[in-house]
Amino acid sequence: MVVELTALHWIYVLFIALIIGFMVMRRDTTLVCIAGIFLIAFTATGSLSSSVSSIFNSFIYAITELLSTILVISIIVGMSRTLTVTGINDVMISPFSKLIKNSSLAYWIIGILMMVISWFFWPSPAVALLGAVLLPVALRAGLPALGVAMAMNLFGHGIALSGDFIIQAAPKLTADAASLKVSDVVQASIPLVFVMGLVTTVTAFYFLKRDMKKGKLQSEVISEEKKEDSQVQPELLTEGKKRFFAIFVPVLFLIDVAAMYFLHLQGGDATALIGGTSIFILLAITLAAYKNKGLEQTTEYLIEGFQFGFRVFGPVIPIAAFFYLGDAGFTKIIGDFLPKGSQGIVNDLGVALASIVPLSKEVGAITLTAVGAITGLDGSGFSGISLAGSIAHLFAISIGKGAATLTALGQIAAIWVGGGTLVPWALIPAAAICNVDPFELARRNLLPVTIGLVVTTIVAMFLI
Repeated sequence: MVVELTALHWIYVLFIALIIGFMVMRRDTTLVCIAGIFLIAFTATGSLSSSVSSIFNSFIYAITELLSTILVISIIVGMSRTLTVTGINDVMISPFSKLIKNSSLAYWIIGILMMVISWFFWPSPAVALLGAVLLPVALRAGLPALGVAMAMNLFGHGIALSGDFIIQAAPKLTADAASLKVSDVVQASIPLVFVMGLVTTVTAFYFLKRDMKKGKLQSEVISEEKKEDSQVQPELLTEGKKRFFAIFVPVLFLIDVAAMYFLHLQGGDATALIGGTSIFILLAITLAAYKNKGLEQTTEYLIEGFQFGFRVFGPVIPIAAFFYLGDAGFTKIIGDFLPKGSQGIVNDLGVALASIVPLSKEVGAITLTAVGAITGLDGSGFSGISLAGSIAHLFAISIGKGAATLTALGQIAAIWVGGGTLVPWALIPAAAICNVDPFELARRNLLPVTIGLVVTTIVAMFLI
C-alpha cells in the first residue's frame, strides 16, 4: 500500500535539501532545523502553541536518544585525560609506535583493527576501545585526528556494520522482510560489502593524503602533538606505576572484550560495559596519582569530560531533533498527526519512490540504493532496512531474480548513510574520541561514500 504524500512529506524533503545545502556551504544548520521542526509541527497540528512546544520536546527527545552516547564519550574523555596527564598514555602507546611508523600505516592498521573488532562487538564500543589508545600513536605518525576518525568510522560503522557478518542483526531484519534465509542475504552481501568498503576507504585515503600534501591538515597534527605534550605531568606517578597502569588498562579492556563475547553483549550493553570500566580506570589512576586530593580530582576529570561531551553534542542536538521526526520520533514529539496508514515520513518517501519507477534490474538496483539511503537519513541505519527488504522482495518478483542481492544492496546503503558515516550525530563517537567536528567528518566522508555507493550499485546490476 502506498500512502499519499502530503504537505508534511514535502516540507520534510525541502528542509533535508536545505540542511544538506547549508552543510555543503559550511554554514550552521541549527536555525534551519528549528524552522523545519516548527513548520512541520504547525502543518500537522495547526496550533501555534503546540508547534512552539514541539521545538522544545524535539530537543528533549533527541537528548534522550543520544544520552547513552553522550555519557560514554564524556567518561572516556575524562579517563583519557587522566592517562595523558599522568604520562601513562606515553607508556601504553610505545609498542604501537614501533609498528605505526607513518600516516599511511596508521590509517590502514587502525581501520582494519576497527573493522575486525566491530564485526564482533559493533562499532561504538570498538571506537571506545581503540580511540583512546591509538589516536596519540597516529598523531605522532603524522596522521591528522580527522584521518583517524575517518578510518575508524569508514571501517567500523561502514564496512563492519553494513555486512554484520558475525552478529547478523542487520541481515536478519532485511532477510525476514524479504522472505529470505539470513544466510542467503549474508552470502549475497559479501561481494557488495567489500566492493563498497574498498572503493570508499581507498578514495577517502587518496583525498586525505592529497590534502595532507597541500598542508591543509598538517597544522592540526602539530597542534595536537604540542597540546598533548604540554599536558603531561610526569611527577604524578613513578615509572613503575606508569608501567603497571599501562598494562592494567589494556588488560581490563581485553577482559571486557572476552565478556562481550562469552556473555553475548552487544550494542548498548557492550557500550555500558566499556563506560563502567572507564570510570573504574579513572578512579584508580586518579586516586593513585593525587592521593589525598584524589577524591576532588576525580570530580574535576568527570566535569571536564562532561563539558567536552555536551560541547561536542550541542550543535548536533537540533539537527538530530529534526531528523527524528522522520521516524518514530514524530508521534512522540508532535503526536498522532501522520496520515492514515503512514509508516513514518521517511518510510513513506521510500515506498513512494519505489512505486513510481519502471522495473528492471538496473532500475531495481538504483532504487534500492536510493531507498536505503533515504531511510538511513533518520540516523539509525537500522530503522529502514526492513523496508528495503520488503521493496527488494517486490522488485525481485517483478524482475524474476536477484532478491538476495537487492536486499543486501538496500541494507548496505541504509547503514552506510544512517549507521554512522554521513549523518552527523550517528558518527559522533568517532568524532568525539578524536576531538574533531562531526560535521567536518561528515563532509569528508560524503564524496568517498557517494562514489562507493555508485560503484557498488553498478556491481549489483551485474550480480542480479
